[in-house]
Amino acid sequence: MSQRVNNSESNRSPADAVRRYYHLVDRGDIAGLIQLFDPAAEYHRPGYAKLRGHAELERFYREERVIESGRHTVSKLVHDGPEVAVHGVFEGVLRDGAHTSLRFADFFSTTPAGTFSLRETFFYSPLV
Repeated sequence: MSQRVNNSESNRSPADAVRRYYHLVDRGDIAGLIQLFDPAAEYHRPGYAKLRGHAELERFYREERVIESGRHTVSKLVHDGPEVAVHGVFEGVLRDGAHTSLRFADFFSTTPAGTFSLRETFFYSPLV
């Protein structure tokens, strides 16, 4: 069932909103991607304190995110009602000029309005 996203786009499913998110983040459209999030949304990402709300999300994407540019390739997307799970690969350049390629998993929860209320990111990276 399609749900409305709080932006100028017409009806879209939670899976479509997630696909739109990756398109916008890869283009560097921070203002556009922030609008996909509910004003009270939370983002949990390894290595960062929990981000809450549009102001913290915008600060993260403009100032704290270590990625300069790149592309997300989604290999699997599973959607059940308002919940969307994604598995993919990110390839890009970090702000320090280093190139990176890593697998990731993202989990999104959407509101009845179709905006993201929660995003959780996990990276496939050896730690031990």
